[in-house]
Amino acid sequence: MQPWFRVSLALLVVGWGANHFVTIMPVYRSEGHLSETVVTGMFAAYVLGLAPALVLAARIGQRVGHRLVIRWVLAGSVVGSVLLAVAGTHVPLLFAGRVLYGACMGAAMAPGTTWVKELSAGAPIGTGARRAAIAVSAGFGGGPLVSGALAQWALAPHLLPYVVHIALTLVVIGISWNTPEPPPATAVAASTTPAAHPLRTRAFWSRVAPVAWLVFTCPSVGFVIVPSLVRSQTDGVAIAFTGLMAGITLGTGVLVQQPARRLEARRPGTVSLVGGAASVAALVLAAAVATRPSAALALLTAVALGGGYGCSLVGGLTRVERIAAPHQLAMTNAVFYCLAYAGFFVPTIVSAVSDSWSTRTCLIALAALAAAGTVVASSAGPRRPGTPKGGPSLAGRAALRS
Repeated sequence: MQPWFRVSLALLVVGWGANHFVTIMPVYRSEGHLSETVVTGMFAAYVLGLAPALVLAARIGQRVGHRLVIRWVLAGSVVGSVLLAVAGTHVPLLFAGRVLYGACMGAAMAPGTTWVKELSAGAPIGTGARRAAIAVSAGFGGGPLVSGALAQWALAPHLLPYVVHIALTLVVIGISWNTPEPPPATAVAASTTPAAHPLRTRAFWSRVAPVAWLVFTCPSVGFVIVPSLVRSQTDGVAIAFTGLMAGITLGTGVLVQQPARRLEARRPGTVSLVGGAASVAALVLAAAVATRPSAALALLTAVALGGGYGCSLVGGLTRVERIAAPHQLAMTNAVFYCLAYAGFFVPTIVSAVSDSWSTRTCLIALAALAAAGTVVASSAGPRRPGTPKGGPSLAGRAALRS
């Protein structure tokens, strides 16, 4: 088994545990008699652990190595799932479990993505980013799909999905525990790449940041907001339908990533703009579902949202890989993911303002913001500051090839 694949399995199983919670949300809502705002708040709560963990893990990973961080993550994700499993409908414990799991997810993203990239040395630029993105997306989509079926038709819907995840994680711990780690590239990169850190450049904040939030806005709309709009049409199978929506949204995101990588290789910078345009169209479709609820239209919307998600993720990660030297990559990835995960707050915000703004109005506003961000990203200069028109310097090319 290739080393990069072992690390990808770790990202997959951590992503599984982060996202399968969405299909258990209807159980908490109905059996725990929890409000929509509380349930969506639990969904978003893990960002509170995720954001600081993203930044801290990126720094720690550079000092102690990615392998040790991922070992901690896998062990912590087991603890998080155990906590959620025993919580039942106890809200404080559920929030605590989500925050803990968010910290594990955050700690996994930048070191895991960077490790896969390093283990993909010799492959074309963007291959490592694509492999990591597919692994995360497969976990995000596969978890809700399987857990949705378990929660809908199996016994103990509060418990069994977590037991399955714990078992899978223990298997992956055995597979990935001793995955080799490439030597650090800091010394070489620092001597060949004197340019400013990407996070201090216009290249990141004008071309990456304006559309980064769409990465997880699309999935959160697809498997939290849209299923709630067609609840009356899916009565009796609402939990499984939520899992299906998640599976279609994130499965589509996985399927578009290979052609997206090819397009990005031919025309750098294009995929993020395609992702922005797809996100706008998908959010407009979601607003149409809010106007006239239809399960069929909801499924079509899931496909469109998946396209926006997949292209935005690959486009963002590839842009980061192009502008960041090896020793800058983990921290730049961390900030990109912080911006991307802001999208997980969207369902909570929509629920919180529901007394003043309809869901349809909120979705149209989101589409307008997505369009504005895409215009900003497309209007910004395509080159890294200080890069000559003829392309990267010899040092820059060496950094990109490393």
